[in-house]
Amino acid sequence: MSAGRRVIGAALCALIAAILLAACGGAKEKQNADEPEGDWAVRVVDASFPGRQRLADEVELRITVRNEDNRSIPNLAVTVDGFSRREEGVNSDPYRPLWVIDEPPADSATAHTNTWAVGEVPSGEQRTLTWKVSAVRAGTYTLRWRVAAGLNGKARALEGGQAPSGSFIARVSEQTHPVKVD
Repeated sequence: MSAGRRVIGAALCALIAAILLAACGGAKEKQNADEPEGDWAVRVVDASFPGRQRLADEVELRITVRNEDNRSIPNLAVTVDGFSRREEGVNSDPYRPLWVIDEPPADSATAHTNTWAVGEVPSGEQRTLTWKVSAVRAGTYTLRWRVAAGLNGKARALEGGQAPSGSFIARVSEQTHPVKVD
C-alpha cells in the first residue's frame, strides 16, 4: 500500500471513529448546557417549620418563593440540608435520618438527594413547596435551606443581592402524644 493510501486510510478511520464516538455519547454535552445563565430576583414570602415537635408526629416544612423578576424563573429549586445526620464509625450508610419525608413537595422530583425543583415560575407568581415530615430521633437540630433558579448553578436566585437561604431550629421531644384506646 502506498504512503498516500495509508494517510487517506488513517484519516478515514479517524473520521469514522469520531462519528461513532459522537453517536455513542462519547462527546457528551455538559449537563447544564440548556440551563439559562443569569440572576433572577425573588422574594421568600414565607418559610416555616415547627420549633417544637414530638417523635412520629407529622409536621410541615413550608417555603414560599415569589418571582420578583420580569422573566420566568427557569426551574425553581430548594435545597434542604439536615433531614439526616452523618455518624462516624458506621459500617453501612453513615447517614442516619432525623426526619422521614412522608411527602415531598408536589411534582418536585430530581436526581439530587436533598434538592427539590418545581419547574418554571412565571414573572409575578409564587410557588409554595411543602414537605410533610416525621421526626424519628429526639434532640435539637438545625435544618438549612437555600433557593436557586435552576439545578446546575448557572441560573441564580437573588434576594437583596444574596442567594435566599435560612435555617430552622427544631427541638424534638422524646415524648409521643398519648394514645386513647376506646
